Amino acid sequence: MPRFDSATGRYTYLTIDDAEYRLYFEEAGTGEIGLLLQHTAGADGRQWRHIMEDDYLGSKFRLIAYDLPYHGKSVPPADSKWWEEEYRLEKEFLMQVPIALARTLELDRPVYMGSSIGGHLAIDLALHHPNEFRAVVGLEASAYTPGGFVDEFYHPKIGNDYKAHLMYGMMAPTSPEALRHETSWVYSQGAPAVFKGDLYYYSIDHDVRNTAHAIDTELCSVDILNGEYDWSGTPAEGEELASMIPGARYQTLRGLGHFPMSENPRLFLDQIRPVLDDIIESRR
Repeated sequence: MPRFDSATGRYTYLTIDDAEYRLYFEEAGTGEIGLLLQHTAGADGRQWRHIMEDDYLGSKFRLIAYDLPYHGKSVPPADSKWWEEEYRLEKEFLMQVPIALARTLELDRPVYMGSSIGGHLAIDLALHHPNEFRAVVGLEASAYTPGGFVDEFYHPKIGNDYKAHLMYGMMAPTSPEALRHETSWVYSQGAPAVFKGDLYYYSIDHDVRNTAHAIDTELCSVDILNGEYDWSGTPAEGEELASMIPGARYQTLRGLGHFPMSENPRLFLDQIRPVLDDIIESRR
């Protein structure tokens, strides 16, 4: 008998800053609440493929994993000369992607969850657009992570294989070897300029050290979870960020690194299900 995944994929068109983007997304689940899933820098929505297959979450949420413009199957916009400009992912543009997608899919104040740049974005969304989301979950999030936007990540002497190996070293040594290699494999396939360009947001445009205190967690709840083995978004940095936000909750992801959803999805699900259950109960 043939076997199929639960997730189905399709394209939609989003207009952001007067440009039209053909955006690819996959969805699964029958729950009433939307759960938008944002990938890390230089990668795509494949990172969430194991989470999309979880029947428990699928019974509670409509799971939606998408590829940012310029990532994965979401090619650059056809109506602009994007190749004549340096690719840089900026905060104002990035925030508009999940907002525009949620409106297009007619989601009623969905939950947002993202890792790395996606974890940072969770905090910026709660700060700047709390009315759009009932809750955000920031994985591997920090208030400020300088130093990543450097030329070595986009140079003719540096191939995507280097980036993939660097990401391999950010995962927990106890995560299954096959899944660590799958995670780094995805990194080897991104457009050469994209990883560096994404780090513009990660290292320069995202800085909430002086503004995180203004987040209203009564309006949009905030959960922050950082992997025990993550040296980029350390548990200490995640806990420090949570302490800046009145009402935010912090938890260390035991036995996990920078890519919890893809490097060890079973262990991640054990720790994230209770967090999402709490969100459902508290945000009804």
